[in-house]
Amino acid sequence: MTEKILVIAVKKQEYTDERFYSSLEEIKSLSNTAGGTVLKVVTQNREKIHHAHYIGEGKIEETSRDIQELDIDLVIANDELSAGQLRNLSDQLGVRLIDRSQLILDIFAQRAHTKEGKLQVELAQLEYMLPRLRGQGLALSRLGAGIGTRGPGETKLETDQRHIRRKIYDIKRRLKIAVSQREQYRKRRKTNNVFQIAIVGYTNAGKSTLFNRITKSHSLEEDQLFATLDPLTRQIHLPSGFRTLLTDTVGFLQELPTTLIAAFRSTLEEVTEADFILHVVDASHPDQVQHQDTVLSLLDELGANTIPMLTVYNKTDKLNEDFIPSNHPSIQISAFDEQDVSRLLTKIEVILKDEWDWYSAEISPVEGKLINRIENETIMEERYFDEDQAKYKVKGFVREEHPLTSQLKGN
Repeated sequence: MTEKILVIAVKKQEYTDERFYSSLEEIKSLSNTAGGTVLKVVTQNREKIHHAHYIGEGKIEETSRDIQELDIDLVIANDELSAGQLRNLSDQLGVRLIDRSQLILDIFAQRAHTKEGKLQVELAQLEYMLPRLRGQGLALSRLGAGIGTRGPGETKLETDQRHIRRKIYDIKRRLKIAVSQREQYRKRRKTNNVFQIAIVGYTNAGKSTLFNRITKSHSLEEDQLFATLDPLTRQIHLPSGFRTLLTDTVGFLQELPTTLIAAFRSTLEEVTEADFILHVVDASHPDQVQHQDTVLSLLDELGANTIPMLTVYNKTDKLNEDFIPSNHPSIQISAFDEQDVSRLLTKIEVILKDEWDWYSAEISPVEGKLINRIENETIMEERYFDEDQAKYKVKGFVREEHPLTSQLKGN
C-alpha cells in the first residue's frame, strides 16, 4: 500500500522561483520512486530556515490540520534537517517525519544490488544517523517498514554510538577491498589499452535506455529516479569496427546528501577513468539547463571536466518546439530511434578523429594479428591489398598515447 505523503518546503531568499519549484517537482518524483504519493505540498517563504522547527509556528499549525484532514502517513522535509529539527518537528506534528536526505538514502537502499553498492548505501545511512543519535535514544529499528526505514534500520542495530562507529569502520574496510578490486580491473583495462566511454547525466535522463539500445543488453530501464545504481560495463564496436567499453553510471541530482557523494565516490570514479564522456540530457525537461549545470559541476568536483565530452540531448520525440543546445559538441536524438543511435555512434567517431592522429601504413599479410589489432584498436578509414607490393595499405586515426601509434607512424 502506498504511503500518503505531505511535503514541507522552505523557500529561502537565495532561491530563484525556478530552482525552488524544480526542487519541489524533484521531491515529488523521489517520493513516487520510493513508493509513496504526495497529496499536499506546504511551502513557506523565509529568510532562513527556522533553527528549531524548520518551519514557523503558524505553518506547523496549518500542516497539523492538513495531516489530520488527509490522514497523512509521512511528512517529508525538502531540506536536510538537524537532529533537533527532526525531533522537535516530529513531536509537534505527531506523525512520522523524514528529510530529503533520508528519502534519497531510502531509494538507494532499495536500488543497490551489488555487494559494493549495498555497502556504500549502508555506510551513507549510518553516517547520516550517527550525529542524529545524540540525546535522542533513537531506536533504529523503531519502525521496521515504510519509506525512510529501509537498509540498516531493519537490522535492529543498537543505538550505541560506539557500535555504529565500529560498524562504519568495518564497512569502510570492506569497501577499501572492493575499491582496490575495481582499481585492479581498471588497471587491466588500461594495460590492454581498452578505450572507455562513460554515460553520465541527471537522473532519469534516459541513460540506461540509451545504454541498452547501444549494447542491445537489458539493464534496468524505468521512468523513475535512480533506476541504475550499480555501474554496468559492456563492450561495443563503433561503425568503423573500433572496439570500446561503455559504462552506464548512477544518475546525478541536485543537493545529493554529502554522505552519499562520499560513499558513492568509488562508483562515480568510473567516470574519471573514462577516455570519453557521453553526457545525456533530457531535452524535454523544463529544468534541463539546471540539470546540465548540476552534472557539469559534479564532474568538475570529480576532476573529470577535462575528458572529451559529447552532450546527447535525448527524448527529442517529446519536444513540442525547436530546441537550441547550450553545450557543444552536441547531438539531438531519441534513444528509441535506431537511426538516431547509429548517428550518435558515428558522431562519436567524428569527434575522436578530430582529437586523434592520422596514420597511413603498409602491413605485410603475414602480420595478421597486427591487422586485427588495427581494426579493433584504431578508427580504420581505409584498407586494401596492393598486389604489386603484396602489402595491405591501411589508413585511419589512432590515439596519440596508444602503443600502435609509433608502429603505424614509423611504418
